[in-house]
Amino acid sequence: MPAIKFRGVDFVGFDSLINDDERLVRDTTRKFIEENLIPIIEECNRAGRFPRELVKPMAELGFFGASLKGYGCAGMSNVEYGLVMQEMERGDSGVRSFVSVQSALVMYPIYTFGSDEHKQKWLPSLQSGEKLGCFGLTEPDFGSNPGGMRTRAKKTADGYVLNGEKMWITSGTIADVALIWAKVEDEGDKVRGFLVETDRPGFKAEDIHGKWSLRASVTSGLSLQDVHVPASNLMPGSNGLKSPLMCLNQARYGIAWGAIGAAMACYDCALQYSLLRKQFRDQPIASHQLVQEKLAWMITEITKAQLLVLQVGRLKDENKVQHQHISMAKRNNVWMALECARLSRDILGANGVADDYPIMRHMMNLESVKTYEGTHDIHTLVIGSSVTGIDAF
Repeated sequence: MPAIKFRGVDFVGFDSLINDDERLVRDTTRKFIEENLIPIIEECNRAGRFPRELVKPMAELGFFGASLKGYGCAGMSNVEYGLVMQEMERGDSGVRSFVSVQSALVMYPIYTFGSDEHKQKWLPSLQSGEKLGCFGLTEPDFGSNPGGMRTRAKKTADGYVLNGEKMWITSGTIADVALIWAKVEDEGDKVRGFLVETDRPGFKAEDIHGKWSLRASVTSGLSLQDVHVPASNLMPGSNGLKSPLMCLNQARYGIAWGAIGAAMACYDCALQYSLLRKQFRDQPIASHQLVQEKLAWMITEITKAQLLVLQVGRLKDENKVQHQHISMAKRNNVWMALECARLSRDILGANGVADDYPIMRHMMNLESVKTYEGTHDIHTLVIGSSVTGIDAF
């Protein structure tokens, strides 16, 4: 069990800005994380083990595809979904990543771009956790520039043959279906999405080992060598690079909320520790100006991040959100969370690197979160393009 129990973080009465349903979703998720993930997460992190035993319980609470309607999904608002992501990442970024991929990067594209057959076949089983999915866009040589992908799909008499490699794929080796993005040779290299069952001949997934980050998450490389899929596995609504970028926008929105959860975990731990730890004249280190400056910075930035992402969530629920709004929230909130983790580690001193406390784990995880789903620098350019009207890519 953790040395310090999370108490909640709310400096300006944030709870008064969310309604009863939103608060219920947040509190239900928080209770689940406290009772089921927090007691085992440090062991999972040490062992590099994804807590697969939590998949079914998470499904039963409606966490997968939570903001979708129908097919057994919970039909939550975007703010409610965001609060789920906040609490998930307060537990661990890797577990939040798993839920994000299942929801925003697999179920959302099937819901948005898939045929009725795709929806009926996959969405109920993905929502229930009976089936798991992964999202294959990033390649060994193409991360921030997905348009340069080398994966190709060639039309045949009865379908398509896919060849290529994907890298840094969450849930790759445990997935039943992979959503693979490829350039279709017969369509002028237009990017299209394909649903590829992972037991098809020529499909191979291998775990990436040696990670110092997201250790409680499965991260894989995918290889497709002459993988044949029927024509019906093409997602008919997918139409160019805009389609996978729409999926990433969904995931980035969840990350913007999730990062606040990680920041809360670090800040609250550092605050409680600083009141307990005595140094110099038998006084708690919380009485020192330099410690108070760190705590003041953290709670200020967490509060600003909460207000930013709540407004973005409200805009999303009103169908008014723009991709640059989500870029700002992802960029700011992940940067803020990583700085909170570093300041918290500083306050805990040597104890900050021990897994009796969650801080070093969050810090290492956030180093990946800062990079994936659009790096900090890429989102800087997205915002810059929005305010100037000039692309700097």
